[in-house]
Amino acid sequence: MTNDNDKDVGTITKKWLAYLGPGIITAALVFGPGSLTITSKLGAIYEYELLWVIIVSTILMMAFTSMGARIGIATDYSLLQSFKKRWGKWASLFTGVGIFLVTVSFQAGNAVAAGVAFAEPLGTSTVPWILFVLICGILLLFFKSFYKVLEKVMILMVGIMLVSFLLTLIITQPDMVQVVQGAVPSIPAGSLLLVVALVASSFSIVGAFYQSYLVQEKGWKSGEVKKVVKESFSGIFILGCISAMILVGSGAILYPQGIEVNSASDMGLALQPLFGNWAVSLFMLGLFGASFSSLIGNATIGGTLLADALSLGSDLSSKSVRVCISLIMIAGATIAIIFGELPLELIVFAQGITIFIVPFIGAGIFILANDKDLMGTLVNKKFDNFLGIIGLLVLFGLAFGNFKNLFL
Repeated sequence: MTNDNDKDVGTITKKWLAYLGPGIITAALVFGPGSLTITSKLGAIYEYELLWVIIVSTILMMAFTSMGARIGIATDYSLLQSFKKRWGKWASLFTGVGIFLVTVSFQAGNAVAAGVAFAEPLGTSTVPWILFVLICGILLLFFKSFYKVLEKVMILMVGIMLVSFLLTLIITQPDMVQVVQGAVPSIPAGSLLLVVALVASSFSIVGAFYQSYLVQEKGWKSGEVKKVVKESFSGIFILGCISAMILVGSGAILYPQGIEVNSASDMGLALQPLFGNWAVSLFMLGLFGASFSSLIGNATIGGTLLADALSLGSDLSSKSVRVCISLIMIAGATIAIIFGELPLELIVFAQGITIFIVPFIGAGIFILANDKDLMGTLVNKKFDNFLGIIGLLVLFGLAFGNFKNLFL
């Protein structure tokens, strides 16, 4: 027999999860296998020295996600259509097709990682598992309430990752003094490309952009703006916590042993204090959670924005949108099968190369969020602009640094 207190707790939890949805979806699609790989690698090589990157990226991600959410509430049309009204059709096409290409590049890594999560423990080829995951992903599109199913899948996957790494962190008991020192900015020699890749994956302008679509899909209005912003912050905060726990866990376990992260099994050793011989297998479960959630969310972003850029609409229940989403899933799986297990260097490169596209998208969001005629009372405040300017400086600075590092 349940008492009233239990019912109250259950009601509060359900309400919290109900409005957390879009933020969790944004967090889940941002935190994919590339993020998991890079964060583990940074902890294994540099211990806690780059923890500050996650903190800064999380704060900036919150700022731009809030802008995206407020734009979604303030307008009756999509963000791409806002770009079109403000700068013409070329702007919406450039942005939509650009994001589509970014999501396709990430999708191959998501498909490979999801396949590896099954293939490595079982000692089989990744191909049948990539096809299995592809079929599961496409089948999800045929649910009548695709958005509601998407929310539940994302919350489950993020929950698996959060609990596993939190318990591991509690057991390993890292040196908190050193962890705190990691919050002080510094860039160790040879870490620039990984830092760029981590910022590109954690501070996702594409995810912030899509937040406006999720808010409109949810049907939230201007009177609920405080709830929307809290929800956005909650999802990104959870993302930052997961990233920080993985980096600290890798720093506490892999760094002292001199273990370099070159495979999923190496990353799985970070869970060994908690799960012993089961560590790698359970890490594969977390890898699948990150991969599958990102695979679905990433394809949803790319497909929705491609359809919107082509004036086919942006409603997730639309057949045109679902076809575009399916195309990204199929393209990612095809690339993954043709090229096999992508090396970590290629995943890192794919994460870093997006930095060339996102600064211009970020600038577009920032300009619209400051348009009083468009935003009304939801226009950016001084602190929003302060963080927005810092975010843009970071994006353009990293674009220049990445270009110099890769090509000069």
